[in-house]
Amino acid sequence: METQKPLLEVRDFAVGFHQYVNGLHQRDLRVIHNFTLTIDRGEILAVVGASGSGKSLLAHAIMGILPTNAYTSGSIYFKGEELTESRQEALRGKSIALIPQSVAYLDPLMKTGEQIHRPLDRKKKSLDGFLKRFQLSEKTRDLYPFQLSGGMARRVLIGTALYSGAELVLADEPTPGLHQSVVDETLQALRSLADQGCGILLITHDIDLAFIVADRIAVFNQGVSVETVDAKAFEQSPDHVRHPYSKALWHALPQNGFHSQPGVDYSTFNEPLPDEARGDGTC
Repeated sequence: METQKPLLEVRDFAVGFHQYVNGLHQRDLRVIHNFTLTIDRGEILAVVGASGSGKSLLAHAIMGILPTNAYTSGSIYFKGEELTESRQEALRGKSIALIPQSVAYLDPLMKTGEQIHRPLDRKKKSLDGFLKRFQLSEKTRDLYPFQLSGGMARRVLIGTALYSGAELVLADEPTPGLHQSVVDETLQALRSLADQGCGILLITHDIDLAFIVADRIAVFNQGVSVETVDAKAFEQSPDHVRHPYSKALWHALPQNGFHSQPGVDYSTFNEPLPDEARGDGTC
């Protein structure tokens, strides 16, 4: 019997940028190095790590919205087929949806109701139900982005992606600044989508958030995925993770005492585990 292929597969992927310094001198800055991960249907994979480690670039690369000076290597597969530039364009906002980190992704010239309806089937989806679920009043549909508070704008972004009917949702830091009830609703919605067969990539620096909803956690440091582990095992004890940086993250959590090793630069812990010791979701 043939094994079902992952919904998303990223193989030996790298992202870099061409930059000009001191006039016309060009240099290449590599940000993501040899990154590999898989997401199955029905699974939430959380990518965790420090801010600035390149997590958001991974989502942008999958969506095909990197800046023009970016270059990539390696491969990305969606449902077993390579995610080429033309295929990214065809699937973007439909089969693959992004909850972006910045509210600037909202169209400033379009009212909220129109923005939400763009990826939706008007006959099957209820805008009123969406507004109520994410604690937005009915008048919100007639407001432009500049008339929304930061929290309202973020809720619009979340709901638009979650109600798009996408098979893969990339959630890039989806909940900062939101009321706890909205955070809970968002996590419940992500879990519900996964339970219905969608794949979720949750990008966050909040490991506690990942513990709540994720099935597996990929630990990201300095552009490298150093280890992938079972989320519940990671939550229980540092003995269930193998990489020094993963252990350091566990010990640095508030409930674990904010412990650190004096004089140790954890940013240097970016050598991944050998292939046989990473990425299988076991511990």
